[in-house]
Amino acid sequence: MTKLRVKKHQRNSRGKTGRIKRLFRLGNESGSSFIEVALLMPIFTLLLLGAAEFGQVAYYSIEVNNASYAGAVYGAQNHATAADTANMQLAATEDAANISSMTATAVSSCTCSNGTAITCASAATSCVSPSRIAEYVQVNTAATVNSMLNYPGFPASFTLHGQAIMRVEQ
Repeated sequence: MTKLRVKKHQRNSRGKTGRIKRLFRLGNESGSSFIEVALLMPIFTLLLLGAAEFGQVAYYSIEVNNASYAGAVYGAQNHATAADTANMQLAATEDAANISSMTATAVSSCTCSNGTAITCASAATSCVSPSRIAEYVQVNTAATVNSMLNYPGFPASFTLHGQAIMRVEQ
């Protein structure tokens, strides 16, 4: 009697499996890889475009920072170039010529080594010995970069900032 029950159970499970195969056509897989590629291609495309967008923003960020450094290097050469803020700004904007929306501002400042805040024009009289005059140039850059595509939840443009401060050679 137990043998009979086992056989009956085996027969029922075979029958169910056969019905499932016929319902879903598990044996026939032609075209399934094409459907998988068609479903995954938009996801891969978005990942690729996102990586390109990230690379573009990283590149422009490096350009903006390098431009501020170039302007500060020009101004830090000597006291005459430190006072020439127009050419510091020009050096910064020409270093990143491929970014059309970039702006640069340059400032020179002086301090006394004892911590007294002074202006560069009155540095010789305001900073008494044994204190020394320290002159600095600062160049700030900013650029707006538009994204290639508009993604939901992300801004359509990014504003990147750069800053460089250098001490003027004495």
